[in-house]
Amino acid sequence: MYLDFLVKIPDVKGKITYKKKGEAVYVNYEYAREYDKGRKFNIPKRVIIGKVIKSDPTMMQPNQNYLTQFPEAELPEEKYDSPRSSCIKIGTHVVIDRILWEYRIPELLEKQLGPKDTGLFLDLVAYSLVCENNAGQYYPEYAFNHPSYTEDMHIYSDTKISDFLGNMMRDQSTGFLNDWNERSDHREKIYVSYDSTNKNCQAGDIEIVEFGHPKVDLGCPVFNYSIAYDTQNAVPLFYESYPGSITDISQLECTIKKAEGYGYRNIGFILDRGYFSKDNIRLLDKCGYEFVLMVKGMNTLVDELVLEVRGTFEESRKCSIRRHSVYGITVKRKLYADDEKERYFHIYHSTGKEHGEREALEDRLERLGELLKKQYGKNYKPGAGVLKYYDTFLDQNGIFTAASEKEDVIRRELRLCGYFVLVTSEKMSAEKALDLYYRRDASEKLFRGDKSYLGNKCMRTHSTESTEAKIFIEFIALIVRNGIYTKLKAEKEELDGNPNYMTVPAAMRELDKIELIRGLDRVYRLDHAVTKTQKAILNAFGMDANYIKARANRISEQLRYADEGRGNA
Repeated sequence: MYLDFLVKIPDVKGKITYKKKGEAVYVNYEYAREYDKGRKFNIPKRVIIGKVIKSDPTMMQPNQNYLTQFPEAELPEEKYDSPRSSCIKIGTHVVIDRILWEYRIPELLEKQLGPKDTGLFLDLVAYSLVCENNAGQYYPEYAFNHPSYTEDMHIYSDTKISDFLGNMMRDQSTGFLNDWNERSDHREKIYVSYDSTNKNCQAGDIEIVEFGHPKVDLGCPVFNYSIAYDTQNAVPLFYESYPGSITDISQLECTIKKAEGYGYRNIGFILDRGYFSKDNIRLLDKCGYEFVLMVKGMNTLVDELVLEVRGTFEESRKCSIRRHSVYGITVKRKLYADDEKERYFHIYHSTGKEHGEREALEDRLERLGELLKKQYGKNYKPGAGVLKYYDTFLDQNGIFTAASEKEDVIRRELRLCGYFVLVTSEKMSAEKALDLYYRRDASEKLFRGDKSYLGNKCMRTHSTESTEAKIFIEFIALIVRNGIYTKLKAEKEELDGNPNYMTVPAAMRELDKIELIRGLDRVYRLDHAVTKTQKAILNAFGMDANYIKARANRISEQLRYADEGRGNA
């Protein structure tokens, strides 16, 4: 971080060197030499201590290394009285701002929150995206060196953030979701991917936190969080937060009715195996909603269907779905005994999946065999996992004496390895059904991004209001992050090779290097020209170097007005 004053470049003979990067010239100081015995010469040890000022090549803007290496140096008595850094990172802000306005999010939020609170809300959205964190106490550090949406770019304290979250009302998030879904074209046919996750929480006074069925059980109560995602237009539609004891199957009924309440008529649901129940299927039929459903493996209906068609399509080129490296076939059946309609079962076989599942089964059998060997002659009661694959023999005293594999059970499972089944309510090809189901990948990436890249693995709240507010902020951040991901993905497909900077985390790290530096005249200016990599990333959002220059000038003016308001003119 560069300091808020200028100093003379140290006059230390033979110790000062310069390195140009872009339009910036950095001052290096040689603080030591280390002798290399192998190569028999000294290797200089250098550190950057500042940046040369263009208007006066004898002056530089120092950093913390300068203070370390020159502790006795005389520093200017008058410093620029500013609450923010002399180096402002603008690249990520510009991209986030573009996505926000493309979706008209500021306009919709202002209707619910008002202008003042909307600015702070958007700052917290940007903070969670850039810093991958949702802890309010670190927000001032982010605002110190990033542009903000607040009036006069005011930097609020962590206490203000806590009060802001605690005073937000549920009606505001509900109002936003109503407006957000109202703007959708309800005449368009879309498929909605619906998925959920849960979050551990140790706070005791949050209403929706209960002991339930967490994916990762830490012994803590949890709350559930789900998202309905429009796979056609690649955008989240709405979210739900509900008590941890409610199962996915039970909640889906509420979700279906909410979709109906938001005005969606011509839609289909893409669901994972955890959402299957007769009642949910009947409700989808009643509402006129189509569905694409992954059914549970190893149940009687699916097993019998697989074994019935096994060997009839796996080597037929007309059944090849090359894009997904599988073979597929479609048959009609009822989903359950009293089903009123016949459904379309799409049965797939993957050689890669078969190999992995066979290896996993062989490993499991080997581990069970080793376990049983250790139990001979002991008082042992085998569990369900053992009894599934082994016939076990105990004497009259309950002593384990022998075991033999259930060859018919194992043979059946081996024959089923590599197969999986989708069910659709409407007639379509096996290829189309798989294409639709794989669109769930985007919504699954949302959840991974939420916990890994938005810092929401832990909510860090102690009240129901604060928790609901953070979930609301999280949803807006997910919309923006998804927008960034979608544009980067489309741009990446147009580029040669596989550039590693076109992922969301890598792109945001690169864009954060676009900086404004405050000069001696107290004006912020671009530190250096936009790099080739940054241009490639910006192109995904319809921006170029000239756009960045224009936005840099605008942000510089906003910072100048903010400083004038604090008496720094």
